[in-house]
Amino acid sequence: MQYTTLLFDVRDAVAQIILNRPEVNNSINLDMAKELMHIALRCSEDPVVRAIIITGRGNTFCPGGDLKAMPRDNENLPYYLKEITTYLHAAVSRLTRMDAPVVVAVNGVAAGAGMSLACAGDIVLAAESARFVVAYTRAGLTPDGSLTYFLPRIVGLRRAIELILTNRQVSAHEALDLGIVTQVVPDSELLPQAEVLANQLASGATKALGMSKRLLHIGWTEMLETQMEHESQAMASMAHTSDTYEGIAAFVEKRAPKFKGQ
Repeated sequence: MQYTTLLFDVRDAVAQIILNRPEVNNSINLDMAKELMHIALRCSEDPVVRAIIITGRGNTFCPGGDLKAMPRDNENLPYYLKEITTYLHAAVSRLTRMDAPVVVAVNGVAAGAGMSLACAGDIVLAAESARFVVAYTRAGLTPDGSLTYFLPRIVGLRRAIELILTNRQVSAHEALDLGIVTQVVPDSELLPQAEVLANQLASGATKALGMSKRLLHIGWTEMLETQMEHESQAMASMAHTSDTYEGIAAFVEKRAPKFKGQ
């Protein structure tokens, strides 16, 4: 499938998704939301893909939705907003729930839905020049793309309210202190370090990584005993994977495991 708003490539079990509308700083229009959903579905169904990198082309990650592409009338704008968020939310859901870890490499500004994509990543690297801003209420809109789910879980409710209501800009290093990003790296090292990390994750026990992600997400709303039952069931389900037996054997034999993602 050919994509017009994204660049997509898979090498050595790592899928790279590049937001590719540099003429508008990689802002998200309806086509990009659709294509991101299709790529997320493709990655979730492709056993070859064992890690994912998401980044932006040029000097900006993503400033959010393309406001210039939105209808300006009361009849069409609500429909458009429901349609674009349907595709965007399907993409975020698939990326969050799939086994393959998602590494987000934030170059430049991440605002609006761009900040949402960053917060939804499993591991987030930020260039030193990266900046984060919620931005939605500045345009008279409310957050989408999972921001109200992930941001308070990352920074706490009080700080999330402040960031959403004030729209103040957050530097890469403050984002690190708040837990929004995992690591801050020099601009020139952003993509190389993201690739090293993604390759490391792609060599891991993919199904165990995915199950661990899902356990962490459901743990926010479960009681202790229920969550521990989920853990028991999840651990037992790993006994149906070949990687579990390889991991145990490698530990006993004091050697590095050779996982196949199966």
